[in-house]
Amino acid sequence: MGMYLGIGRKARRCYGFDEVALVPGEVTINPNETDTLWEFGGHRFQVPIIASAMDGVVDVTFAIAMGKLGGLAVLNLEGVQTRYEDPSEPLAEIANASNEGATHLVQNLYTPPIQEKLITKRVQEIKERGVPSAVSAIPQRAEKFGKLAADAGADFFVVQSTVSTARHISSEYETLNIEKFCRDMPVPVIVGNTVGYDVSLELMEAGIDALLVGIGPGAACTTRGVLGIGVPQVTATIDCAAARDFHYKFTGKYVPIITDGGMRAGGDICRALACGADAVMVGSAFAQAEEAPGCGYHWGMATPHANLPRGTRIHVGTTGTLEEILFGPARLDDGSQNLVGAIQTSMGSVGARNIKEFQVTELIIAPSIGTEGKVFQKAQRVGMGK
Repeated sequence: MGMYLGIGRKARRCYGFDEVALVPGEVTINPNETDTLWEFGGHRFQVPIIASAMDGVVDVTFAIAMGKLGGLAVLNLEGVQTRYEDPSEPLAEIANASNEGATHLVQNLYTPPIQEKLITKRVQEIKERGVPSAVSAIPQRAEKFGKLAADAGADFFVVQSTVSTARHISSEYETLNIEKFCRDMPVPVIVGNTVGYDVSLELMEAGIDALLVGIGPGAACTTRGVLGIGVPQVTATIDCAAARDFHYKFTGKYVPIITDGGMRAGGDICRALACGADAVMVGSAFAQAEEAPGCGYHWGMATPHANLPRGTRIHVGTTGTLEEILFGPARLDDGSQNLVGAIQTSMGSVGARNIKEFQVTELIIAPSIGTEGKVFQKAQRVGMGK
């Protein structure tokens, strides 16, 4: 399988969201009678969209609002929320920085040490409002922060890095034993990010409870430009979902796949679910919410890296409330609002009553799907032409 790039080197053709489309079903369903419920770690969520652990997206206020609306938001334990008692000041500085100085400023603002007491405080602030608490850290800090977060009442812990594997090799520092970590943690563990079948299967065999899929597709991520690595999200999601299904068949444990990044509008989210995802994780769509702490700005988790930033700060604007972005009514014509309504309508159009049925929707390769007949939208920069 694949095509020759040159003498002795083959490459597999992979696909992104812009290159595929969903085929309408032979039977259609009233969108209001479709079910977007998904389950993970003994919890049930009506909204199959997770807000990513980025400082311009999730703070305590946002996490509470997301939980009240039936979704889940992940708080970054290595950002401004745990470095500053009052994170509003550094957030305002980032929002007001010039494009040229933003990365350097972010690097400086992430220099103060993480305060362990703030990890406990942030988790408790979320839990006091009666919603699930999910937090994130890199593998090197997972064991320490995981215990702190769990003791404070966190419901989920996310171990997140640019590329995650079950076998990370280093002679400079002690690596995280994922199997032991998952066994010792009293709460479900999500691990990411990855894109391949074999590595996904190995992570599932190590005991993870959910998997984040995607390397470099995020709106504020520059990993693909800086490192040259990544796999388009359609292919990545399908490959990892195949590993999930194989693992479930032989072990009986179902490990949800969460497509992370690269989704600009409702249609991309629908494609991700139809490719086999159980849920998706998005950042920029939620960074546009009035409740988001970034004041209309969004930056990647690796932006503050001291030596090799793999993210940038982008301006996404503030377009509406979180409720409008999730459930409408949409006031914009570009698919960035009423995301749950878009999922339900798409499910109804393909004849899927639930996410499981949606995952087996017929897909076609359709590179012209975003441009066919859209000349006026393109010319006038409206709708799909923005």
